[in-house]
Amino acid sequence: MTSGTFGPVVAMGPGKVVDVPNPRHDLRLRHITIHGHDVGYRMAGEGPVVLLIHGMAGSSKTWRDVLPLLARRYTVVAPDLLGHGESAKPMGDYSLGAHASGLRDLLIALDIPRATIVGQSLGGGVAMQLAYQYPDLCERLALVGSGGLGREVSVILRLLALPGAEYAMPVLFPPFVRDSGNAVMRWAGRQGFRHPRFEEMWRAYSSLVDTENRRAFVRTLRAVVDPGGQTVSANDRLYLAAAVPTLLVWGDHDTVIPVSHAYAAHEAMPGSRLEIFEGASHFAHCEEPQRFVDVLADFIDNTEPADPSDVAWRESLRAGTVLADDDAELQLDVESATA
Repeated sequence: MTSGTFGPVVAMGPGKVVDVPNPRHDLRLRHITIHGHDVGYRMAGEGPVVLLIHGMAGSSKTWRDVLPLLARRYTVVAPDLLGHGESAKPMGDYSLGAHASGLRDLLIALDIPRATIVGQSLGGGVAMQLAYQYPDLCERLALVGSGGLGREVSVILRLLALPGAEYAMPVLFPPFVRDSGNAVMRWAGRQGFRHPRFEEMWRAYSSLVDTENRRAFVRTLRAVVDPGGQTVSANDRLYLAAAVPTLLVWGDHDTVIPVSHAYAAHEAMPGSRLEIFEGASHFAHCEEPQRFVDVLADFIDNTEPADPSDVAWRESLRAGTVLADDDAELQLDVESATA
């Protein structure tokens, strides 16, 4: 038995682990095979389920400071999305819809009927897609610096979405830089220095040194971003959130996705709650984990989960639907003639 970052790990050969005692506090990475693909996830705690979805080029490690705090009161599940972290990186569909379907399958496999869905950055877009495709799974929705709420996004992501950018990536992300940076990070950790914002940025950068990670990153990025900005938007469907308690958390110094998206989404989502973390960047949950947990717990404790049998969602959808009839003018002419 060895001790990992998130708790004890029992090694059973390459790539294999087994459950260990005290699952309430066991936040090590577990593995499950779904549709023939390995999916890594962390799960601990007891109580109502909270599903945590990480951002692009990230992994479940982004929740490392949040997980043990939430596990005191909730069952927390933090997966590595396909193409990320320790999950498989197959050729295939990396769209928001595909990620949402994969998470639906993971929840079914873990025998979890419903959850409060929390998504950061790309994970916010996935969370909204999951809630839209499978509303019966979503008790509440929490979006943290979320994608999918406007066109604007960082210049770096737009440049990496350029045609042919993948051919320059081996030069931009060389192994020796990763190795040197990791050594510096380990030294800083031993000295007690921590900078959550930089740690998250470095973890994303260093992950792209690996060829498989880069390929999956490019497919994921181009599913949601082009050189002009974000290509997917939930803005035309935010009115449907009236039936789902929704929390928006944003850092006012977010340079990846501007905080203006938070204010616009809050205005468009009836009954939503907005929390702005002053001085925080794109990784508010890492920079202020205790405050983030306090805000999320208060949101969960003071809202009723969405009712899967509630007709409000369907009625809202009907109210936002306009039926087009090619024969409408002909019908009007007939009615006028017979009046």
